[in-house]
Amino acid sequence: MDLYEYQARDMFEAHGVPVLGGEVAETPEQARAAAERIGAKSGGVVVVKAQVKTGGRGKAGGVKVAKSPEEAQSLAAQILGMDIKGHTVKKVMIAQGAKIAEEYYFSMLLDRANRSYLAMCSKEGGMDIETLAVEHPEKLARIEVDPIDGLNAAKAREIITAAGFDEGDWPALEHVLVRLGAVYAAEDATLVEVNPLVKTEDGQIVALDGKVTLDNNASFRHPDHEALVDHSVTDPLEVLAIEKDLNYVKLDGNIGIIGNGAGLVMSTLDVVAYAGEEFTGRDGSHPRPANFLDIGGGADANVMANGLDVIFEDAQVKAVFVNVFGGITACDQVADGIIKAYEILASHGKHPKPLVVRLDGNNAEKGREILDGAGLPQLERVDTMDGAARRVAELAAHAV
Repeated sequence: MDLYEYQARDMFEAHGVPVLGGEVAETPEQARAAAERIGAKSGGVVVVKAQVKTGGRGKAGGVKVAKSPEEAQSLAAQILGMDIKGHTVKKVMIAQGAKIAEEYYFSMLLDRANRSYLAMCSKEGGMDIETLAVEHPEKLARIEVDPIDGLNAAKAREIITAAGFDEGDWPALEHVLVRLGAVYAAEDATLVEVNPLVKTEDGQIVALDGKVTLDNNASFRHPDHEALVDHSVTDPLEVLAIEKDLNYVKLDGNIGIIGNGAGLVMSTLDVVAYAGEEFTGRDGSHPRPANFLDIGGGADANVMANGLDVIFEDAQVKAVFVNVFGGITACDQVADGIIKAYEILASHGKHPKPLVVRLDGNNAEKGREILDGAGLPQLERVDTMDGAARRVAELAAHAV
């Protein structure tokens, strides 16, 4: 989960990282009130910053300096509602102004290839790190960080030295880097980035911006992270899937996909996309997968019913493909789940969509017999994966 800048700022502050004052506002009037409070700490100067989960805000006009509360209100009115790389600005952060002497860069991220963390640091902050890495790689220090030891004082000193900082700044930089490392470890982050990390005219080292990505796999350790989720930008179907504890991702096609196991689901997406090229829908487009949904290796009838319930709620879906290879999840359980899903739909006054089912593996014959005997409307069984993919693509293409 990516955090907004204001959320990263608050998280930094909670872990002792030096930051400047900041408040979030959703209206120009709130921005003005925040500027009156925040600006008192910086001679009336504040920065109005668009809160979107993408880079390039400054270049897009989403970051502006205001010298009065009135100007902050006016700038907030301009920025709120702005589109930045497909993201609509719904909030701005009113940040305390700073007298900047120098700008630096620091990040810590998960290096999956080396099974470690990677810290990157440079005295050249404030610009795209990708550009710096390509045009001036010698100015970007890259230091491996052992996940067991973390970013301790010794490792911070190694990073600072490699980046070529002046010795007089070492103590302050060491403190900030250690605290940023604490954010990374304590919050189960996969990325902590500060660009720019600044040195103010009075010699303080301050995190002036922040980007944090949290590992959703560790969410069970952080119930407080739920409060950081912005459900207003989450697809309602994904919210529903989360409530049902399903591993679901919304896509832009019209064929619902359910499988057991991430590998099988990914393969199913590819096979369906390939089969869809053979058919053209009424709107001139080719049928494509509408979602990724993995019901897992130990899914029971309830999980299958929940999965179908979510997919049938998707107005884009014209047909559904259930592709299951029975292992821990026996095919007869899958069949029971499909029947239960139909019962749930009927109880809610809903009608099923065309459904193609392919069952193989553990108890496949029994599962097929259950479905064949149920007489469920609009349900077809196809024995092969390729054949089922082709049939569901055909049904989606011809659906009204």
